Amino acid sequence: MDLSVIIISFNTKKLTEDCLTSTIKSLKQAKLTWEIIVVDNVSTDGTREMLKKKFPEVRTILNQENVGFGRGNNQGIKAAKGEYILLLNSDTVVLNTAIGKLLSFAKQHPNAFVGPKLLNLDRSPQTSCGPFFSLPVVFIALFLKGDRLGITRWSPNHVRKVDWVSGACILAAKRLFMNDLLFDEKIFMYMEEIDLLYRAKKKGYATYFYPRSLIVHVGSGSSTDKRKGPVLNIYRGYVYVYTKHYSGLSLSILRGMLKTKAMISWLIGVLTGSAYLKETYAEAYQLV
Repeated sequence: MDLSVIIISFNTKKLTEDCLTSTIKSLKQAKLTWEIIVVDNVSTDGTREMLKKKFPEVRTILNQENVGFGRGNNQGIKAAKGEYILLLNSDTVVLNTAIGKLLSFAKQHPNAFVGPKLLNLDRSPQTSCGPFFSLPVVFIALFLKGDRLGITRWSPNHVRKVDWVSGACILAAKRLFMNDLLFDEKIFMYMEEIDLLYRAKKKGYATYFYPRSLIVHVGSGSSTDKRKGPVLNIYRGYVYVYTKHYSGLSLSILRGMLKTKAMISWLIGVLTGSAYLKETYAEAYQLV
């Protein structure tokens, strides 16, 4: 089999349905042998019933608990029959021949992980690749609005070798994942792809951003806390990745930067009367 598509769902019934509809359409245009595996983390919004009724051809792994993004993908990877594996978020919509184009590029780079150009709902570019989070990169991201300035996150218009691509859509040969490159299951959500691709680079595997493949990404589709969740999970992710991969001195400097950012943001919340800033960054401070 050419390709296995793995989608994790958690109470995203409508998003998952739209994702599957677009994915199947794109796969049929690509003329591949394929399968789709949906790993459902105990959805209670009718997702499981929808899958059974509308997509009987889709394989399902129905978990009895919410095992998170990383572990769910690992389940799908291990069960997959395809030579290549496409990890796809449930809050994505595949445009036209995006999957075929991405797979074709991956086959030309068999020892690499590849990601497409992600788009927002209005079809504007969504920054979805960048450099690893060294201390200078973290500083620029936290204090100089590096993401907005295109310094710490990018959306290039040409093929580019990068450190990481968004976990919303990653494609690679199954043998790469099975070379001790499954997701770290201690990371429940956010930064999983950073950790995986960091380990992949250490093994000599490359990561490419391929902009000719276009996929719409809604973002935070499975997040249970869409307000504070992204900030808190990024804080947790930074600390975990630095604890795992960097020196004790680097971890101490990171903690100092994160605490400073949290204090500044909390103070701005006090001065402006923003309950969101006060609550979010008070919690973030406690995480480091």
